[in-house]
Amino acid sequence: MAADATYGLVIGGVESEAAETEALLDPSTNRPIARVAVGTPEDARQAMESAQAAFESSDWAGGDGTKRSRALLRLAHLLEEQQEEFARSETQNMGKTLRESRIDVGFVVRTLEYVAGLADKIQGETIPVPGSRFNYTVREPLGVTVHIAPWNYPLLLAMRSVAPALAAGNTVVLKPASLTPVTAVRLARLARAAGIPDGVLNVVPGPGGRLGAALLRDPRCRSVSFTGSGEVGRTVAALAAERLLPAMLELGGKSPVVVLPDADLDRAARGVAQGIFGNAGQMCWAGSRLIVHESVRTPLLDKLRGIAEAMRLGPGAEEGSEMGPLVSRGQERRVLEYVEVARADGGQIVTGGTKASRAELAEGNFVAPTVVADLPEGSRAAREEIFGPVLATFAFREVEDAVRLANQGPYGLFAAVWTRDLATAHTLARRLDAGMVVVNEPPLTFPQTPFGGFKESGLGSEQGSHVVEGYTRVKNVLVNVGLPKRKG
Repeated sequence: MAADATYGLVIGGVESEAAETEALLDPSTNRPIARVAVGTPEDARQAMESAQAAFESSDWAGGDGTKRSRALLRLAHLLEEQQEEFARSETQNMGKTLRESRIDVGFVVRTLEYVAGLADKIQGETIPVPGSRFNYTVREPLGVTVHIAPWNYPLLLAMRSVAPALAAGNTVVLKPASLTPVTAVRLARLARAAGIPDGVLNVVPGPGGRLGAALLRDPRCRSVSFTGSGEVGRTVAALAAERLLPAMLELGGKSPVVVLPDADLDRAARGVAQGIFGNAGQMCWAGSRLIVHESVRTPLLDKLRGIAEAMRLGPGAEEGSEMGPLVSRGQERRVLEYVEVARADGGQIVTGGTKASRAELAEGNFVAPTVVADLPEGSRAAREEIFGPVLATFAFREVEDAVRLANQGPYGLFAAVWTRDLATAHTLARRLDAGMVVVNEPPLTFPQTPFGGFKESGLGSEQGSHVVEGYTRVKNVLVNVGLPKRKG
């Protein structure tokens, strides 16, 4: 990206400038890389108006899902052809490594392909009822759906909800995160070339505090999908409740990773490190609480310290980088403040806990991979989402203690178990209060597998074969087919 490049509003298939713009910064240097439009409530209104007009006048919402399927497949292919360019834009805008960005863009391609295959398979059913009657259901698109995306996986988490909404025949207004709007705007530019009618996919960058209420209170809004913090999620839920809007909320996590004494410690150490240091820990499903059996605590912590201290921090665009910067100065401050909370509460810093020490990284938002031991269970650093490369560790003696530790707290998004015993793995998977449990894996998901949280980690789930149905409404039709009796 060039520093003088501008990313505008995409409304009705046209990208336009806004009255106000702001600079986007490279998290590895905090230097400007581009400018982006700052949308206003009036821009939000125009986007909703455009989306409603497209819903009513184009054939996108019509009964032939094959057209939508083909357009989404073309969009997938166009994105795949530009995968490297999109990955580099994501890395420069958000900071993650190129390897991670390439994986993310590939996931978006696969998501588009997957939901394209569902677009022409949205079916109703016939229902037996008494008498000479025929009863059936049809699934109809909702209308205009609003999608508020986060900054940690800018394109992936936006398209995880946008793609199925489009496949179901809805029209969309997407509000990307203010810090990371680039790939959302770039994808909207591809939509027309893919054959998606103008107005079906609209993108309005800008602050959520300014745009969120305008989008959700607009009478044309028919549902909202939000991924982000619990605090903002509650605000979104309240706004949705005002109009009884369906809401899909994917919120925070403080995910436990349980390591049993029979685990392969080398594999477990690599998996635990990937689950907390990947994307610099800026993941809702980061495995941020290590719950390890006391018999293997010391060797596992030694392995994790070795991995953390050997990791190469650097700008995401450098091929040798293994962990990039945090997304902003504000996020860097937040993470380091939590480290100080951990220290004050008696936590022992096994490694890290500071800004990266290399002089060439001083201008960026780099925090060293951090492992904390002996942290009290009640510490804020043990219970609250840090959203950075900070691992809190706890030891247990009995499995019951591990389950108690894993299930305490308000979140229930993700959990991991490391063991060679399949019976124990299945038993723990049932007992862990999380929407997703992996065994002997770092955090891993696929477009065809459901993803959603329990407790305060959210409402509903994304992905999976039923995801498109969540963007439809069911209509029941009852027809009396009995013939009138003849007189005489």
